[in-house]
Amino acid sequence: MIRHITASRLIGAASPVIHGIIADYRDGHRRIVSPKVFLWLAVDKGGTGAGTEIRFAMRAFGKVRTTRGVVTEPEPGRVLVETYPDTGDVTTFVIDPQPGANETRVTIKTDLHVRDGLAGRLEGFLAERFLLPHYDEELERLAHIAEGLRQYDPVPSGPAD
Repeated sequence: MIRHITASRLIGAASPVIHGIIADYRDGHRRIVSPKVFLWLAVDKGGTGAGTEIRFAMRAFGKVRTTRGVVTEPEPGRVLVETYPDTGDVTTFVIDPQPGANETRVTIKTDLHVRDGLAGRLEGFLAERFLLPHYDEELERLAHIAEGLRQYDPVPSGPAD
């Protein structure tokens, strides 16, 4: 069963600026993820947009999990997709410019594989309760950077940093 977890925010910046931050896994992306959750984010291949391969460690529910991801851009400049081969889970970043304004709606959506039945519903519920505040923080950090209001230090680029 797939659990869909989605968060969205309107940001006062042009879509190319926002895309540039999200797609830059060597710097920009490492600045928007929450250091409370992400222990590090490493680039194994590429670094900007499609073709980038990443690894990261997240702290969730008292455990640290390391995950690999592959980045694609099915709609260059608008949609970035992180696919995690070990689980089949997918996180999508959608960057929608708003007409007539220097604003962009950014949506983060994760399709998470959970077990069927009651156990899966509980897993999905807990995952959503964990991920939504993280996505809200990520969108806030992205807005601050894109709007020029604040800078953040990047999470480390690997486990030894």
